[in-house]
Order: sequence, then C-alpha cells, then structure tokens
Amino acid sequence: MTCLPESVPGQKKLGLVIDLDTCVGCHACAVNCKEWNASGHSGPLSDFQSSSDGVWFNRVHTFEAGRGEDSRTVHFPRSCLHCEEPACVTVCPTGASYKRAEDGIVLVNAETCIGCKLCSWACPYGAREFDEDDGVMKKCTLCVDKIYNDNLPEADRQPACVSTCPASARHFGDLGDPTSKVSRLVAERGGYELMPEMGYRPVNRYLPPRPKKSGCGSSDETISLIDLAERRAAKERAEALAVKTGMKEAPSPAQAPAAAAAPETGGKGAAFLRWADRVLSR
Repeated sequence: MTCLPESVPGQKKLGLVIDLDTCVGCHACAVNCKEWNASGHSGPLSDFQSSSDGVWFNRVHTFEAGRGEDSRTVHFPRSCLHCEEPACVTVCPTGASYKRAEDGIVLVNAETCIGCKLCSWACPYGAREFDEDDGVMKKCTLCVDKIYNDNLPEADRQPACVSTCPASARHFGDLGDPTSKVSRLVAERGGYELMPEMGYRPVNRYLPPRPKKSGCGSSDETISLIDLAERRAAKERAEALAVKTGMKEAPSPAQAPAAAAAPETGGKGAAFLRWADRVLSR
C-alpha cells in the first residue's frame, strides 16, 4: 500500500473554495476542465459521443433544498477534494495514486496504474474516473500543468474550472496559509468540509448559500445546508407520523413526539452526511 507524505506545519495546501451561493449550474467548469485536460497531464480523456458517460473530472449536481419558504435550488459541483488523509492513496497497491508533499495535490501516475479500481471504491466522494480506453484511473489534477506553467501570465496560472467560471463561484489558492484569499473566504463565510465524519480531511471547502432577500432588506447571515437537511428531515418525520396515526394534519416538527422520530446520531455533522449521501447518489 502507498504511504502519505509526512505532514509539516505551514505546508502548502492547494485547493478550491466553491461558493454554492453564486454557482449557477452552467457546467462551464466541467466543460473547460475536460477541454484543458484532454491534452494535458491526464489526457486524452474518453468521451462517449453524445452520452454523459466518459471521463469528467468535474460533475455538477442540481437539487432542491428545503421546502416552502425555505426551498431553493442548489447547484453542487463535485470533483476531487485533495484530502489530507486520502484513502484513495493508501489503498493503492502500486503507488500509482500519490499525494505530493510540496503542495498537497493528489495525482495518479498512469504508467504504474493497473486499473484495479480500489481507489475508486475507497473514495467516498465519487471523485475517481476510470478511463476505459486507457484502462487506468484518472481524476482532477488542479490543472497541475497549468498552475505551474511559467509560459503563462501569472493571472492565468489557475485551474481551468476557476478561470472559466462566469459567476466567479470558484476560487483557487493555498488553504494552508491562513492569510490567503481562499482561507479568508472560508473564515468569513463559514466554509466547511464535505462529510468531515469520514476523517479524510478534504482540503477543498464549500461556502453555504446566503438567505433569500425579503422585501427591501437583506442579510449577510448564511444558510447552512446542514440546517436545511435537518429541517427537511423533521418535516418528513412529522408527515410520516401523521400517516401512521391517521391524523388529518401533520404536526409541526416541535409537536412530533421524540419517540416517533428516527434515531438521529452525530448531530449536525451526521445530518449533513446523510444529506450529502442523498445528493451524491442522484
């Protein structure tokens, strides 16, 4: 199995911060990612004509969160999170999957990959892509051949998905530096990891949607997708209780007896995990 590089204080951690409040679900990030990487570090990338199959390092999920006044459409981009403790690396039998010590980027060496798919099964985020034409696993590289390209202007040395986003919903930088732009964004907006309970410590962060504006006023307070998931689960339990007891009207979540609720363990983090599982399975 493959070992991870030793963690050093102050180590660079390159990654993405994705703003779920401004992402419009246009898929420009996915398309530009594929265009760049088709001839880049991981190219070529299989494409099965007009179908949505093939190798895509970026995939965007769109879903409805909440109900009634709380409801909103959320576009959820998904790619490799370049975890600090990536299971996809430690499970690799040949060392083809590895994490770079100098910047924390997780990569795959196509020359030594045997296509066993163990890394794909180990990744809880579904970030690994099997290229059937090449017989190897591929994934987001943070456009490593672009961000370190001295022939490009410094402003262009960022992942293809970041440079093409029309809503500026994607941000790239060093999340190991607390003074960097991306680290400040996470601190100011309450950015969070995806499924922290898994223990893989993803570097990428998501910024939650802001609340809807009502009337002429607005608020800087952010809406937590965890809270939306919990609210929705509470309503579903109340409705299920109404059906079970033959009530004409579902009780409010506060009125529903605690004994009738499904067991909830792990607090908000566990609720978010269940919500993310539902999203990623769609």
